[in-house]
Amino acid sequence: MIALQLIGIGTGSPAHLTGEAIAALNAADLILVPRKENAPDLADLRETICAAVLTRPMPIAAFDMPVRTGEDYLQAVHAWHDAIADAWRTTIAAHLPGGGSVALLVWGDPSLYDSTLRIAARLPEMTVRVVPGITSIHALTAAHAIPLNPLAGAVTITTGRLLRSHGWPAGAETLVVMLDGGCAFETLDPADITIWWGAYLGMPQQALDHGPLGEAGPRIAAIRADLRTRHGWIMDVYLLRKAPQ
Repeated sequence: MIALQLIGIGTGSPAHLTGEAIAALNAADLILVPRKENAPDLADLRETICAAVLTRPMPIAAFDMPVRTGEDYLQAVHAWHDAIADAWRTTIAAHLPGGGSVALLVWGDPSLYDSTLRIAARLPEMTVRVVPGITSIHALTAAHAIPLNPLAGAVTITTGRLLRSHGWPAGAETLVVMLDGGCAFETLDPADITIWWGAYLGMPQQALDHGPLGEAGPRIAAIRADLRTRHGWIMDVYLLRKAPQ
């Protein structure tokens, strides 16, 4: 039997790991590390985190992350998840043929805009344990020293794709936008909206900006483009808040 531990590791700093996460990593028999062709730094960062918190030698198995292809978004994602599950199964079987505990380091928290749990559900022969982690939302609000929600107000969490296709959700006052492959905030009327943005949160190359969307938006778009060019990849998140009417 394989016990699969999905461990939230925060957004790139070894200091983000909780005591529970560190204990789970040190109790594992194998650590799985995905490698992306266009972002090898992410695998290196995972291995750096492991080196910082492991207290004993630990086998680390890297696997090539499948690439998502296809025109239909949902069909492509389902096929991609199937391929990732197959990669997990093959890599684990090669390194732990007799069973054991496997740890997979997950950015942020496995429950929030991450598909690791959905992929794990494709492996019913394995038991699954989740160790919670600091999300990029927590890292963003901490970096800017702001509250997530307005006083007695609600927060809507969405994606760049949904913001671009559907606009500002009706009745929402505060939005957190994740998984934005571009700058979906550019599609909004910037009047009375403030943005707090962060990229590479918790990492040495962390970048922050904030201000009225009409002023900060173009600046953020330019910074973001430059960072992507320099690093070859980017992970960012932002909070948008409308002024009370």
